[in-house]
Amino acid sequence: MSIRLHIDVMMARRKLSAGELAKRINITPANLSILKNDKARAIRFSTLEALCRELQCQPGDLMEFIDDSTDSS
Repeated sequence: MSIRLHIDVMMARRKLSAGELAKRINITPANLSILKNDKARAIRFSTLEALCRELQCQPGDLMEFIDDSTDSS
């Protein structure tokens, strides 16, 4: 099971660069890159709230649950 973030999709829809988004939500470009590339193990609610505010979306627009379990029973 995993959660995938679609920040890059929303950024493209809003025509917003990674540097500009990082500045607006007050995180480093490196940390935004970690989130965008599904390398993050957690996200603060304050960061999620800032992403939603700046990208004008809901948390569900940014996240997707992937059930990658391979149950052979």
